[in-house]
Amino acid sequence: MAQVLIRELSDQIVKRLKNRAKEHGRSLQAEVKIILEEAVPDYEQARKRIHTLRNKLKRSGKTFSDSADLIREDRDR
Repeated sequence: MAQVLIRELSDQIVKRLKNRAKEHGRSLQAEVKIILEEAVPDYEQARKRIHTLRNKLKRSGKTFSDSADLIREDRDR
């Protein structure tokens, strides 16, 4: 697994990260790892989930109106 070294963080940032980690009951390393994981989502996995959901809805036979048409109708009122 890769490692990342971040240089020249201000003491204030490190203190805030440590406080946040303590609040969540985690180590500083674990807290920073979670922050980075949340900041960089796995877009490919999200696309796969969306594709799977769309296929599931298509197979169910349900139809859905185009939301752009609904918005346009609402604006025209």
